[in-house]
Amino acid sequence: MSTLQIAMALFAGMLVLMALRVPIAMSMFIPGAIGYWAIGGEAALFNQLKGMTYARLSVYDLSVIPLFILMGQFATQGGLSAALFKFANSLVGHFKGGMAMAAILACAAFGSVCGSSVATAATVAQVALPEMNRYGYSGRLSTATLAVGGTLGILVPPSVPLVIYAILAEQNIAKLFAAAFIPAIIATIGYCAAIAIVVARRPELGPAQPKASWNERGRLLIGIWPVVAIFIIVFGGIYDGFFTPTEGAAVGATSTFVAAAAKGELSFEAFRRSFLATAETTGMIFMIFLGADMLNSALALSQMPAQVAQFVSGLQVAPILIVIGILMFYIVLGAVMDELSMLVLTIPVLFPAVMALDLGLPPAEKAIWFGILVLMTVEFGLVAPPVGLNVYVINSLARDVPMSETYKGVMPFLASDLIRLAFLIGFPGITLYLVRMMN
Repeated sequence: MSTLQIAMALFAGMLVLMALRVPIAMSMFIPGAIGYWAIGGEAALFNQLKGMTYARLSVYDLSVIPLFILMGQFATQGGLSAALFKFANSLVGHFKGGMAMAAILACAAFGSVCGSSVATAATVAQVALPEMNRYGYSGRLSTATLAVGGTLGILVPPSVPLVIYAILAEQNIAKLFAAAFIPAIIATIGYCAAIAIVVARRPELGPAQPKASWNERGRLLIGIWPVVAIFIIVFGGIYDGFFTPTEGAAVGATSTFVAAAAKGELSFEAFRRSFLATAETTGMIFMIFLGADMLNSALALSQMPAQVAQFVSGLQVAPILIVIGILMFYIVLGAVMDELSMLVLTIPVLFPAVMALDLGLPPAEKAIWFGILVLMTVEFGLVAPPVGLNVYVINSLARDVPMSETYKGVMPFLASDLIRLAFLIGFPGITLYLVRMMN
């Protein structure tokens, strides 16, 4: 077999193992080890295994991942989502579909201290779902809103997938965070617009509630000060140069712990669960890293990434069409893989191919723009059928709503996602505006 045929067989083997429900890390590691042995021999494989784990896990930048995860866990266990939802609801709840819009706004705000899609969806749902049920919201609209709102948890900085992309593509984390802000705002507005369109056609899906007084809004505004303070401290410190993103993550975790403890909702048991969940999630992510490193090492030995880059750059089509094709590939891949696995597996192969394209952007800006597009594309897999992890999470909290109804409710939001994606592909300057201001 040629090295290219071996590389294709590795992908096929990975998919077979995934279909057999083998954990994704091992589904990548096993074919990778076999492929490395087949191409380089037994001695080369053992030599690679000897240093691979240390080479990956000794990277200082990786420490930002458990710190941001711990920050999100403290925010989740500390009950910060309840204050965000109540304040947002006081502002827009009196509109038709307003409580659903409040859930979107709460997800966006909670994402600024969380960084996890599933955690954002589940945490805000525990507060918002009972209220939406009490006011007669349809199960389709309420569950779909919370599922797609959770995707803002990985688009609004700090974003764990964006950190992983920065490490894999060797890009500046702070600049990637800055590039994500405007797309996150557009996503939030787009989701609220989708809700408005849905309830305009069928008002009974999201009835209005009594309008809150200005006194009540002021009281609830005071309740969200911890989130505002954490956001200013962490991102203000990063962009003003007081500390690096890794140090900012440590400051954010500490600040979130203090804020949650001050609210009196962070018991010792919740404190313990925060560290345990952080350890479990971090261990899962690092195992995926090791599995992907093994597979990517075998692919690199086969020269597949270089051949893909050469093939893509030689295509006689507009470069932007190639980028669109890659993003469509991510949408399809999202049906069978989670976002972290997609990134660690594909970025080492596809990133060089994109960087070889003439897209009219400097290399650094091209890398940042492509990273934001990839981040938005992997969101599709979190809510689109047949997998839709966020849909499964929300439906586990709303067992009276059929999953098929949630998927139907998700469709207007997916249309909003496609419009936003097309808009940002056509106008890269929107994504890069804040990045260019930093230079």
